[in-house]
Amino acid sequence: MKAVIIDGGEVKVKEMERPKPSKGEVLVKMKITGLCGTDIEKIEGKYTASMQIIGHEPIGIIEDVGEGVDVLKPGDRVFVHHHVPCYECWYCRKGSPTMCPHYRKTNIYPGGFSEYFLVPSWNVERGGIINLSDEISDERGIFIEPLATVIRAYKRLNVEEDDRVLIVGAGPMGLLHMLMLLSKGVNNVFVSDIREYRLSFVEKLGGIAVKEENLNKVIMSETEGRGADIVVVATGNSKAISSGLRLVRRGGKLCIFGVPFKGSYLDYDLADLLSNEISIITSNAASEEDIRISVNLLKEKISAEKLVTHKIPLQYFPEAVKIYKEGRAMKIAIIP
Repeated sequence: MKAVIIDGGEVKVKEMERPKPSKGEVLVKMKITGLCGTDIEKIEGKYTASMQIIGHEPIGIIEDVGEGVDVLKPGDRVFVHHHVPCYECWYCRKGSPTMCPHYRKTNIYPGGFSEYFLVPSWNVERGGIINLSDEISDERGIFIEPLATVIRAYKRLNVEEDDRVLIVGAGPMGLLHMLMLLSKGVNNVFVSDIREYRLSFVEKLGGIAVKEENLNKVIMSETEGRGADIVVVATGNSKAISSGLRLVRRGGKLCIFGVPFKGSYLDYDLADLLSNEISIITSNAASEEDIRISVNLLKEKISAEKLVTHKIPLQYFPEAVKIYKEGRAMKIAIIP
């Protein structure tokens, strides 16, 4: 089978032997997997996680199951979550499941960009495989995990309908934030970016597109000079965090959502942070609870498949990376 892996710091499409499920494991035949910005960061060596397996937004068909797996069966169309917490440790009990020491210890093998991949028993036993109904197409399904991470951030921010929200970064994740907010009745959602291509999606999908050079003027005009109630930084650029802090109102909240590159530092006067009582909230990854909320939202309210601009076969994965890095795509889906 073909599989995309990071080998010696390079991304390669390799021929590998198809895995066989052992006790408690499940083998899935990939139908489609979304390409995420964190995949690109892992490929470039900029991501902070130690496990460099790529492809975590997969939809597939169960091919085979190991001994002891009786709830799932071959032929089931499923979404697979790559990281699953224990639900028993101190962090899980305190409502921080993505901080669980076990959360990132397992992953699908050899990754979601593979014709077949193995789901470990840890993930299977803890609900990391979800059967999908026909209400969620394959293209919509690749947004289950990304939207779940947005849902987690949304819960931590406690957004109200009359809030004026600024999203910095109009990539797929920024637009998922926008679609989530719009589905919840938050209508004053401003999205900024430096790329006209990305801003065109904002307008088509119901948000308010703002060019970066006009950002300060627009936000201050729309908020009577106060600044945005909430700023979501959906990019890993640390300069965007500093910029966002200068655009949030006194007493407002800023969410660091995009993963900063290794070695990033914040250029901001901490005295201003305190005197303006600005809350910085971070949000990382998602739990199975968030995944299930995401599935229901995608069934009922959010047509995220509108963000898919490219479907590229597995053997052309390096070309997909090139297109992504050149900014010629919104969401790229990899197919077998």
